[in-house]
Amino acid sequence: MCNITAIFQKQIKDTFKNKTILIQFIMFPLIAIIMEKTVTIENMPDNYFVNLFASMYLGMAPLTSMASIISEEKEKNTLRVLMMSQVKPMQYLIGTGSYIFSICMLGACVLGLTGTYRGRELAAFLGIMAVGILASLLMGAAIGTWSHNQMSATSLTIPIMFIFSFLPMLSMFNKMIEKIARIIYSGQIYIWMNQLGSKPEVSLEMVAVIVVNMAVALIFFAYAYKKSGLA
Repeated sequence: MCNITAIFQKQIKDTFKNKTILIQFIMFPLIAIIMEKTVTIENMPDNYFVNLFASMYLGMAPLTSMASIISEEKEKNTLRVLMMSQVKPMQYLIGTGSYIFSICMLGACVLGLTGTYRGRELAAFLGIMAVGILASLLMGAAIGTWSHNQMSATSLTIPIMFIFSFLPMLSMFNKMIEKIARIIYSGQIYIWMNQLGSKPEVSLEMVAVIVVNMAVALIFFAYAYKKSGLA
């Protein structure tokens, strides 16, 4: 717990120095607030912009932040120093991940309150966001560990980030994209989110896709960690 707490505190200090990461935590909730309060379209579903930007937020902010932090610490050899100081991989992952998870959940609270979610619906919305953020954290950890430096992490993160953050939105306009979006966790999260307000159904497909995506990311992280020589 001492190692995890120390890493958590370290990431808090580092975030305020890195304005690029800090902006990502603020941008989507802010845009959602503006769009939800100022744009009105006939027959527009309730919480349309909140759900749209929430799915983009969970597919972008935690993934890019986690990948950026890990790749930066690899490039500066900070990560190797931590490993030599008896910090285990899971301790580092939990310490860094719990920090980003906490910040992203604050953003999720803002998004939920911006919409009409209250009571049980708000709790369900936050629960769905928590699942998506956790999946993105694992993806970001795998990318950051695999990359040699921040530049290569950015090159790898951008196309993956676009897939997870924009495919759910594009799936509304194209049947082929909709089929592709159904096999990624953010696509299933978006479907799940849009069921709030009616009777949300957690299907076997939904659970299977999310679990498989998270398992693949965790396996890739473990492989990348050993491949990088940090193990």
